[in-house]
Amino acid sequence: MGRGSDRAARCLFFLCALTTAAALLLIAAYLILAGLPALREIGWKDFLLGKIWDSAHAEHPQFGILPLLLTSLYGTAGAVVLGVPLGVLTALFLSKAAPPKLAAVIRYLVRLLAGVPSVVCGLVGMTVLVPFLRERLDLPAGDGLLAAVLVLAVMLLPSVVEMSEDALAAVPRTYEEASLALGATEAETWFRVSLPAAGSGVAAAVALGAGRAVGEAVAVLMVAGNAANMPSLLGSVRFLTAGVALEMGYAAAGSLRQQALFSIALVLFLLVVLINILLYLARGRGARP
Repeated sequence: MGRGSDRAARCLFFLCALTTAAALLLIAAYLILAGLPALREIGWKDFLLGKIWDSAHAEHPQFGILPLLLTSLYGTAGAVVLGVPLGVLTALFLSKAAPPKLAAVIRYLVRLLAGVPSVVCGLVGMTVLVPFLRERLDLPAGDGLLAAVLVLAVMLLPSVVEMSEDALAAVPRTYEEASLALGATEAETWFRVSLPAAGSGVAAAVALGAGRAVGEAVAVLMVAGNAANMPSLLGSVRFLTAGVALEMGYAAAGSLRQQALFSIALVLFLLVVLINILLYLARGRGARP
């Protein structure tokens, strides 16, 4: 009876893993099949390096996604640069330095922030952050790349904090005790022993945060300005995700415009895969003696 239960559990776990892998492969296959026709017709070079996106033009539509691609890359990089250090330091404080009652309150607030819908984050950004930037920086509008980066940085915080804290909690206490016994201070132990030992979990948190930032659509749609310009920090821009969200409802079924939007989705998918691969390689190098 015990062996039968073991086999059943193994089969169930295998089926769950297989379902997850199959879902990912099906999404990838669908995006490739739906996006490749446009890439063949437009051309890889014109599509990826073209500087003009004007898909609605009646006679001569143009499908260059370079401004959208660079905006997504810059926006994701900016959000990671701002959000990841803040999230990791918050996790370090919660796991090592905070009094238990204060840590419980902050964890609850972090979980609340994780549950806030992206449309609410975008709404707050549009009604509070954008007017603030417009007045403080004397801008004509205030919406743009800077506003989008700030909103994305806040949105990726919960996942970075929670995953980093879990990774730090998994570090064996003996590592820290050995460091303290050798004369290191608590702060030195946290930064030179605990944090490097939790590097694998922190890298996973960075990957998740970057994936959240690069895949966000609704929030950036509300604060970025949605003009397909080459990216500038204070100018109106459009992200890849926003381009798909804005135009998919207006693209005729089977048209080149719709196929080009599927090609953008394929680029987004490959971008997330690339981010995860790079972080995996960086984590592997960091783990070598």
